[in-house]
Amino acid sequence: MIALPNLLLVGGGRMGSALLAGWREQGLSQAVVVDPSEAARALAGDGVTVVASADEIPAGFAPAAVVLAVKPQNAGAVLPAYGRFGGRAVFISIMAGKTVAGIGALLGGGAIVRAMPNTPAAVRQGVTVAYAGEGVSAAQRGLAETLLGATGAVAWVEEEALLDPVTAISGGGPAYVFLLTELMEQAGLALGLPGELAKMMARQTVIGSAALMAASSETPEALRVAVTSPGGTTAEALKVLRADDAWPKNFLDAMKAATERSHALSG
Repeated sequence: MIALPNLLLVGGGRMGSALLAGWREQGLSQAVVVDPSEAARALAGDGVTVVASADEIPAGFAPAAVVLAVKPQNAGAVLPAYGRFGGRAVFISIMAGKTVAGIGALLGGGAIVRAMPNTPAAVRQGVTVAYAGEGVSAAQRGLAETLLGATGAVAWVEEEALLDPVTAISGGGPAYVFLLTELMEQAGLALGLPGELAKMMARQTVIGSAALMAASSETPEALRVAVTSPGGTTAEALKVLRADDAWPKNFLDAMKAATERSHALSG
């Protein structure tokens, strides 16, 4: 376990609190969380101070990183108050759609890392893809990777525009997996299975398949082929799902739509 430097977390919601929990496991020494909600009070303790606004940050507190975990639509009202930390700290934004240039304009400059995590971060099984803006030092990039890595895997892109398809695929990815689970459960019910059995089968099949994929060196394609006996029941189901290339095409169209929406939200 390593001792982390002083950290400032702006926003103690679902993703912010997941990061904080990961930092605590890594050896957090001191952090300040800024969040006006009553629920955020529960984050205090073990070196963590919770305040309601930027004005209440203890005098002299010097964070090495300021993690921006607020809703993108609130960025204009919230971010300017933190520009004063830009001389030393690296800003790490997990706000969807907000570009490095846009964040920098609100902060008045500074070293900025933009990152896109996903919700499995809450169980330390997330994936975060990050982009380092101009002026981010090697040490600051390393600190950002350590902090983001507290909730799972971290990867970097050298082009900021690639964060739009990243948002579509991994940012929204858990929703697609949950939708598949819903559909499997609903199909079980429609085919006469008892409710609790349909629910258990759908959830455990997805959980077990993910665990198998994590433990295997084979590609997803190879794993799919292995479970698909020629002329069998699974082959018949896949024939329907892939008829006229409908399912693969619809999924690609969905990812394109999400990518375009991510780009539009960036302004």
